[in-house]
Amino acid sequence: MNISRFLSLCLVLALLTALPFSVHAEEKTELIVFAAASMTETMNTIKEMYEAAHPEVTIFYTFDSSGTLKTQIQEGAECDLFISAAQKQMNQLDITSDPAVNTEGLDFVLEGSRVDLVENKVTLAVPEGNPKEVVSFDDLAARLKEGNIFLAMGNSDVPVGQYTQKILAFYGLDENALAASGSITYGSNVKEVTTQVSEASVDCGIIYGTDAFSAGLTVVDEATSEMCGGQVIYPAAVLKTSACPEAAQAFLDYLFTDEAAAVFASVGFSPIPKE
Repeated sequence: MNISRFLSLCLVLALLTALPFSVHAEEKTELIVFAAASMTETMNTIKEMYEAAHPEVTIFYTFDSSGTLKTQIQEGAECDLFISAAQKQMNQLDITSDPAVNTEGLDFVLEGSRVDLVENKVTLAVPEGNPKEVVSFDDLAARLKEGNIFLAMGNSDVPVGQYTQKILAFYGLDENALAASGSITYGSNVKEVTTQVSEASVDCGIIYGTDAFSAGLTVVDEATSEMCGGQVIYPAAVLKTSACPEAAQAFLDYLFTDEAAAVFASVGFSPIPKE
């Protein structure tokens, strides 16, 4: 290579290096989504679909109990979009909610972004083969009174645990007495409860229908809205603290498309049309 050509190449490289980074590569938007553990499978599928259609966006998830996620948001964790398994945890972050629920006056929900996304069902699931031959919630309640069955349920700060508490109260059962007698064991989120049932370390567990489906478990009964104290609705909202609220809103809007609704429905969620 002659000296003039070498100097020309050096000049071109120098000019390219001096150009803004955006000329070389498009900067990606990193979207942080906190979602209830029961949405793990569906949201991971939707992430692949969304990123394929929007290569400029990378989605990062944190899945856990809604109570844990709410606490992390309150304590300053980075989050753009929150999807809760119950209204309570969202209400606790929403300044427009009843002060009796949002007792700390927290103001994290971006105005106008909150929506109800999907509905789930609370179910009674059993291990493979159903060794104890559990047949219904009525049957479970009778056996808990007799003290001859071992139930897995969520903690009191977990939505599925809170629904379970309402079911126990519906049957006039004393949770504390049952726990003290060794009839109940707990999980810190619905996935932990589901695992206990899958591993047959308990006789049955109260989990969401979607988790039972994803784990291949048999559901022997489904709780009514009366037993649960209402419908099992998952609200979603963009947070005021979001570093990219427009991107978060765009992803939330995508969750209402026919493509995303089909993913939710495939495991047993009932998508809620956006008003």
